[in-house]
Amino acid sequence: MLKAADLPGTIPVFPLPGALLLPRARLPLHIFEPRYLAMLDDCLKTQERLIGMIQPWEHQGREGLHTIGCAGRVTAFSETEDGRYMITLSGVSRFRVEREVEGFTPYRRCDVKWEGFDRDLGPVEHDTVFDRKSFMALLERFFSEQGLSTDWDSLKEAEDELLINSLSMLCPFEPEDKQALLEAPSLTTRRETLVTLMEFALRSGGGTGEERLQ
Repeated sequence: MLKAADLPGTIPVFPLPGALLLPRARLPLHIFEPRYLAMLDDCLKTQERLIGMIQPWEHQGREGLHTIGCAGRVTAFSETEDGRYMITLSGVSRFRVEREVEGFTPYRRCDVKWEGFDRDLGPVEHDTVFDRKSFMALLERFFSEQGLSTDWDSLKEAEDELLINSLSMLCPFEPEDKQALLEAPSLTTRRETLVTLMEFALRSGGGTGEERLQ
């Protein structure tokens, strides 16, 4: 396990709208753009093998990056016959962007700070006031409204952190909502945010999605 002292001050970042990575969770990614293939190649040469996932934003023609993202360690990768990669990032810690680094790499890099996210490098979190029964009832309504399916037995048996973080990453929320889930200071706050988002979707009619969560 990486420690705070092991985390570098500059990391490559992958701005991907709607993609959320959380500490101790896993995010599969399909890498095929030349700039991100170069990023992966450079990343694998480092000891930490870290890539920062971050939400981009656009407003009135201006583009930028959100201040807070989450770094993941490349823990699995495989190459396809046509030179693309399937990789898995394992969430390590959130970070705060200090500045974007100007340089010669085709991908983006940022100077980052890791302070303030001590929970991320600690043990698995627990939600001590989690009413699982009412949460699962709400989740079933939300999934039904969205046209989503899942393995309910596995969800019911999952530990608090795995359940809440997996749903935060997989549910079809808007990028700004994903950012709110990322920035939640504790697992309890993230669960409360998740509940609010599902309740809002149900009140607003939700809509039916074509995706299926596995």
